[in-house]
Amino acid sequence: MDMNQIRNEKDSTQLFQNVYIERCDKETENFISEEVISFLEQPISYLKKNNKEYVYIEVDSLEAVRTDGITMEVDDVFGTFNMMIGLKLVKKKEAQIKQYLDANLKGEGLKYAMLFNQQDGLWDLNFMLDFVEGFNENMKFSEAILTVQQFLSQLVEAVNN
Repeated sequence: MDMNQIRNEKDSTQLFQNVYIERCDKETENFISEEVISFLEQPISYLKKNNKEYVYIEVDSLEAVRTDGITMEVDDVFGTFNMMIGLKLVKKKEAQIKQYLDANLKGEGLKYAMLFNQQDGLWDLNFMLDFVEGFNENMKFSEAILTVQQFLSQLVEAVNN
C-alpha cells in the first residue's frame, strides 16, 4: 500500500485490518494484553491516564514508511508522547535523517534520539509526537498512527531524494 492510499483511506477498519496491538508495562516490559482493532478508536490521551503502560502496534501499511511497528508511550518526566520505531534506512543516511528531523519537528527541548543498530541494520529512532505538525493529544490512536505514517513518509522521501 503506498502513501497515497494511506492518506486517502477513509475506512480505518480496512486500513488497520491486519493490525496487531499489545499493551505492556513500561517498567518491566511485561505483556499486559493484546487488543482488538476497536482499541484504536480511543484517544491517544489513554497513555497519559495509563502512564505505566506503552502500546506496541504493527500494521501492514507501516511497511510503506520503512518500519514494521510503532511503540507509543508518554514520557514520565516531560509528559510528551514518544514514538519509538526501527527505521529501515542505511547508516550512511544519518545526516539526511537528522536534517529532516531538525527541520520538521517543531518545539523546544529534546525532539528526537537516534542510534544505528548494527545487529538489526536499522535506525532505532525515538521522537516526540508532540512536535509533529498536526498532532494533538485528543486524536484517536488511529489518527496518531496516520500522522506518524505521513511524517515518516515525508522523511523517507526527503532522505531518498
